[in-house]
Amino acid sequence: MSISLTDEQQAFADAIRDFAARECGTREQRDALTDGGREPHNVELYKKVADLGWLGIAVSEEYGGSGGGMIDLCLFLEEMAYGQIPIGGFSVTAITAGAYERFGTETQKEEILGGVVKGAVEAIAMSEPEAGSDVGSLRCKAVRDNGEYVINGQKTWISEAHVADHILLVCRTDDSGSKHDGLTMLSIPKGCDGVEIRGIETMGGRVVNDVFFTDCRVPAENLLGVEGQAWMQLMTGLNVERLIIAAQSLGMARRAMDDALVYVKERKQFGRPIGSFQTISHRIADLATELECCRLLTYDVAARVDANPKELFPREASMAKLKTTETAKKIALEGMQMMGGYGYATEYDMERHVRTTLVSTIYGGTSEIQREIIAKTFGL
Repeated sequence: MSISLTDEQQAFADAIRDFAARECGTREQRDALTDGGREPHNVELYKKVADLGWLGIAVSEEYGGSGGGMIDLCLFLEEMAYGQIPIGGFSVTAITAGAYERFGTETQKEEILGGVVKGAVEAIAMSEPEAGSDVGSLRCKAVRDNGEYVINGQKTWISEAHVADHILLVCRTDDSGSKHDGLTMLSIPKGCDGVEIRGIETMGGRVVNDVFFTDCRVPAENLLGVEGQAWMQLMTGLNVERLIIAAQSLGMARRAMDDALVYVKERKQFGRPIGSFQTISHRIADLATELECCRLLTYDVAARVDANPKELFPREASMAKLKTTETAKKIALEGMQMMGGYGYATEYDMERHVRTTLVSTIYGGTSEIQREIIAKTFGL
């Protein structure tokens, strides 16, 4: 399909690029905003983005947002990633906000969605030490007691929990049925007693956390949706989650590609730019073709979601997530190879592109899981 933006969407993309160039256009600016790459989410910059109204791009107008669709959200995510704007908390916020939009009470929507528009960060906690790809095996338990839920257990790899205003917890309230029965979503506010958050150091900096719940009590009205129905609630949102990751990865892939292009056009060996050698130029041609496939696939799925918001598109969303994350990783690694030692040096951004894209094929459902989902849609 042909991807064409409206004048308003093009102006939006241009505004994001101008903002990125002004606020974090140099390596020095980005290092200052992220503590040398250790803190991918800058709270002050996030507030500036909120003040521009961009965080509410896909939030309904009744909660203060712009009421845009998935194409608009993908455009923002792509340009944000391309511009290396250090607001890493937004993608998981967009994923989490979707659950509140679909299943929240009016009070919950006003608090959470209205908060997102103003700059709140939201996190979702699914994975556990023994429950990663197999979410149904989670054991973190919540028990009803005098109008409250009492929570005990551990979550791990929870993105941006340390800066989140709420953690949307997926826990077990009943273990009498199958592993997919008895799962429940609870909204845990920041600073809640009985919650301990410990950062996990990674090659990408401070992004993920262990979260421990010890006799943590929250009111019963913090229930999101229906008790025991979290598995089905999760399934309705995972496809949008994969599309969000696809759009972000598309931006990362574009940035790595452009950085590699600049280098191979300027770097000279044997008396001419290295990009003029066939071994490099053909590699660039192949990567550019893969990148274009990612762009078309991502926005095609976004257009389908906008046209049919109640449909899940499990095959297409998984294809988009699989293709874009694997391509982003490939472009970053190939970029490092083409740049040689300079690609490995922290003086250039390519090594950071490698660190950022490597994990994209793991979070939000690994590439192996995406292939399983796609295969199952063909009856395999």
